[in-house]
Amino acid sequence: MKATGLISLWTLVSLPCGPLANPAEREDVVKHAIKLHRGKGAVITQRKQWVLESCRKLSGLLRQKNVVLNKLKNAIRAVEKDAGLSDEEKLFQVHTFEIFQKELNESENSVFQAIHGLQRALQGDYKDVVNMKESSRQRLEALREAAIKEEMEYVELLAAEKHQVEALKNMQHQNKSLSMLDEILEDVRKAADRLEEEIEEHAFDDNKSVRGVNFEAVLRVEEDEASSKRNASKREVEDDLGLSMLIDSQNNQYILTKPRDSTIPRADHHFIKDIVTIGMLSLPCGWLCTTIGLPTMFGYIICGVLLGPSGLNSIKSIVQVETLGEFGVFFTLFLVGLEFSPERLRKVWKISLQGPCYMTVLMIAFGLLWGHLLQIRPTQSVFISTCLSLSSTPLVSRFLAGSVRGDKEGDIDYSSVLLGMLVMQDVQLGLFIAVMPTLIQAGVSTYSSIFKEILRILILIGQILFSLAAVFLLCLVVKTYLIGPYYRKLHTESKGNKEILILGITAFTFLMLTITELLDVSMELGCFLAGALISSQGHMVTEEIMCCIEPIRDFLAIIFFASIGLHVFPTFVIYELTVLLFLTLSVVIMKFVLAVLVLSLILPKTSQYIKWIVSAGLAQVSEFSFVLGSRARRAGIISREVYLLILSVTTLSLLLAPALWRAAIMKCVPRPERRSST
Repeated sequence: MKATGLISLWTLVSLPCGPLANPAEREDVVKHAIKLHRGKGAVITQRKQWVLESCRKLSGLLRQKNVVLNKLKNAIRAVEKDAGLSDEEKLFQVHTFEIFQKELNESENSVFQAIHGLQRALQGDYKDVVNMKESSRQRLEALREAAIKEEMEYVELLAAEKHQVEALKNMQHQNKSLSMLDEILEDVRKAADRLEEEIEEHAFDDNKSVRGVNFEAVLRVEEDEASSKRNASKREVEDDLGLSMLIDSQNNQYILTKPRDSTIPRADHHFIKDIVTIGMLSLPCGWLCTTIGLPTMFGYIICGVLLGPSGLNSIKSIVQVETLGEFGVFFTLFLVGLEFSPERLRKVWKISLQGPCYMTVLMIAFGLLWGHLLQIRPTQSVFISTCLSLSSTPLVSRFLAGSVRGDKEGDIDYSSVLLGMLVMQDVQLGLFIAVMPTLIQAGVSTYSSIFKEILRILILIGQILFSLAAVFLLCLVVKTYLIGPYYRKLHTESKGNKEILILGITAFTFLMLTITELLDVSMELGCFLAGALISSQGHMVTEEIMCCIEPIRDFLAIIFFASIGLHVFPTFVIYELTVLLFLTLSVVIMKFVLAVLVLSLILPKTSQYIKWIVSAGLAQVSEFSFVLGSRARRAGIISREVYLLILSVTTLSLLLAPALWRAAIMKCVPRPERRSST
C-alpha cells in the first residue's frame, strides 16, 4: 500500500500544469504534503526514509532547475551580443531558449499544483458525492488546460524544427552554385510558405478564449487508407491527417470541415459512400413499394431504416445526409408554390389562416386536458400537442403531384385549401420554434415574473407577425416590378443552355429562403413563396421550370426520406407495438375529427364535400416533429422515452396516411378525376 502511494505521488508530481508558487509557499506545501503522506500502516523507519528521499529528490530537482535557468539567461545574452548572427537567427534561437524555459517552469508548477490537489482531496468528505464531483471537475479542467499548453508548445517546437531545417538548407545552398531550375524552385518554395502563412486563420488561438468555448478530450480515428500505408514513415502519417474522425467523451463523432492547409483539395469519402449506398438501395426499395401499391417514398424510408443505426449502421455521415436531405424539402416546397398560384391562394386565404389556428388551439386544449389527467407538466403537454398538430407538407405534396382537379366553377379546390393550410402550419412551425425557449423560461419562472414573461412572449409574437408582413410586402414588390424582367432575362440567356435557367431559378429560391430566415420566418415559407411568385408569370413559364427542377427535386427527396428512416427504430416499435398502435390511431382519429369539425364551420356550404379529403390529408404528423423533438430533448423539455414515442407515432402515422388518403379520394372524388398519384 505504501509503495503504491509513493508511486502515485511521484506520478502526480511529474504532471505538467498550474501557476508558479513563491519559495515560501513551496516550503510550506512540501512540509504539509509530507505530513499528509505519513500513514498509520507504515513502519517509522520507512516513514523517515520516504521523507528523506522525497525531500532530497524534490530539493535537488529545484536546485538543478534554477541552475539551468541561469544558464539559459546567459545563453540568451550571448546570442543577443553575437554579431555574426542575423536578426532573424537571433530571434529564432532566443525563442527556442524561451520554449525550454517555459517547459521547466510548467514542470515545476505541476509539482505544487498536484500537491494542492491532493491536499484538497484528503481534506474533503469521501461520502459527499457533490464534493468529489467538484474536485473531479477541477482536476479535469486543469488537465485540459495543461493539454492545451502542451499542444501549443508542441506546435512551437514543430515550427522551430522546420525553421532549423530551412536554415540548414540555406547554408547548403550558399555553399554551392544553384542551377536555374533550383533557383526557380527555391523562389516557388518561399512564395508557397508566404501563401500558407497568409491563408492560415489561426482559428484555434482566436477561439480558445471566447466565452462559451470548452476544452474537450477527443479521440482521433484515422482513416483506413492512412493506416494501410506500409511504406510511409511515421512523420508522413502524422502530417497526412486526411479526414480522420474525432470522437468526444459523449460519443459524438466529428468530421473535418475546413483543413488547415486549404491548398490541398480534400473530399469526405464517408459522405460520398453514404450517398452512393442510399442511391443504390433506394431503387429496389422503391420498386418493392410500387409493386405492392405504396408510394415510393416509403421505400426510401425503408432504405434509411436498413442503412441506419437500427439496421446495418453503415451510414457514417448522418448529419451531412440529413443536411443534403433538407434541400429536398426546399425544392419540394418550391414546386408546391409553383403549382399554387397567388390567385388560388387569394381565393382560400381565410380558410388557410383560420383552419390551422383553430386546429392547433383545439389540439393544445385536448393535450392540456389529457396532461392534467395523466399528471404531465403543462409545458410538456403544450409541446407534444403542438408537435402532433403539424402535418407533413412534402408527403401531401407528393399525394397531390400530377392529380387533376376539375372542380366546378365557383367551388373551392381541395388542393388549394389543403396546401394553404399546410403552408400556414409551416409558418406556425417557425413561430413555435421562436417562441418555445421563452415558454420554457416562463414555465420555470416564479409567480412574480410571470407577467414579464407573458409580455416578452407577446413582444416576440409581434416581431414575428411584423416579419411576416414584411415578407409579403416584399413579395408584392417583387411580383410587380422584378420577377417579370428577371425571368425574361433568364429565358433570353438560356436559349440552348438550360444551365443558366436552372441556376437563375435556384438562386432566386435561395434568395427568398435567406430573406425569410433573416426575418426569423421559416425557410420553407421562403421556398414556397419563390415558387408562387414565378407561377404568376403564366402557365407556360410554370411548365418550363417544372421540367427543369423536378429531376433535382426527385433525387434530393430520396435523400430526405432516407434521412427520416435513419431515425426509425423497428426494434422499439416491435417491443411497444400495442401501445404505439393505440397512440397512433388515437392521434390520427383525433386530428381527422378535429379537421372535419373545423372545416365544417369555415367552409362554404357548396364546398362541404371537400372536408373529408382535406381532413384525410391533415391526419398525420409532420416529419418536422423529429426536429422539434430533438431540440426539446436537448433542452430537457421531454424525456428520452417521450422522444422515442413521438418518433414512432410520427412514423406510423405517415405509414397510415396513404391508406386514409386513398379512402377519402375513392369516396369523394369522381372516378375521372382520380390519378395514380393518390
